[in-house]
Amino acid sequence: MTDPDQTTATMRTVRFREYGPARQVLRMETAPVPEPGPGRIRIAVHACGLAPADWALCEGLFPGELPRGVGIDVSGTVDAVGDGVTEVGIGDLVVGNADWRESSSAGASDYAIMDRWTPVPAGLDLAQAAALPMAVDTAYQHLTSLGLDPDKTILIHGAGSTIGYAAVQIALVRGLRVIATAGQAHADRLRELGAQVTSYGDGMVERVRALGHGPVDLVLDTAPVGGALPDLIRIAGGDPTRVLTLGGSVPEAAELGVRDTFHEARLERVDGLPEFVRLAAEGRFDVPVAGTFPLEDFGTALEISLGGHAHGKLLLLPAEHGVDA
Repeated sequence: MTDPDQTTATMRTVRFREYGPARQVLRMETAPVPEPGPGRIRIAVHACGLAPADWALCEGLFPGELPRGVGIDVSGTVDAVGDGVTEVGIGDLVVGNADWRESSSAGASDYAIMDRWTPVPAGLDLAQAAALPMAVDTAYQHLTSLGLDPDKTILIHGAGSTIGYAAVQIALVRGLRVIATAGQAHADRLRELGAQVTSYGDGMVERVRALGHGPVDLVLDTAPVGGALPDLIRIAGGDPTRVLTLGGSVPEAAELGVRDTFHEARLERVDGLPEFVRLAAEGRFDVPVAGTFPLEDFGTALEISLGGHAHGKLLLLPAEHGVDA
């Protein structure tokens, strides 16, 4: 059901018309407000989360029909619903994923089509909500593949990343004992959450073994930069099958026998988002927000992301002026 006043309206959207480096191909454009198809909804976007995956899409990851937008994580107010949608209505607040595969625009827009969503509970800010989907989805899938068995000890390597930070909390909720490697930006907060924290670099194997009183049961490698897999295997008692890496170390994973995102046969789709959105509303789960920006300042967020030192999620707020978090 669509508001007829929106059928000829236009909106701002950030998208690309050719593949290449994000700095070169992304543009702010004016486009028609899209219509939700069957099983889809449209939202007025409040917040859109940006991630390295968006820049990879610009360079041809999962190629498809162009133009295409960026911004997979979105939150906002339902503005229209497609055929077959009955569980939400106009005016509801939701968070989830923009339909970036089938639409010519995505979440970095005034309006977005969503193909997956969950309600935003009372008490959860829409900007904080938009920081959750990709971090929760990725962390939960990989942890489920490794095995979320209570009382086991897991090392989360790269816990200062948004995915690693989410993984620490998910593992703790499931009853695992968590050791985390992280820099100073998030170390104190990770300890407050219940993890034992140590730093990267020389001596990491010995420090983790001391905290774990020996080898750990499982290792999840969420660090964006590779090179640590030999040490992580040693931390796992020499068994590479107890280590799962998300991406930074994939090129060397096959040589070492480590499990990785792209070859993990058991990496099935599991949906933990509704649960952890509820926990976030209760103040029991979060993903750090590094900064918020108005839509027209997407280039600033892009540069911070590409610099690799965001220390949290970067959000675009199409309806508001952004401020540093």
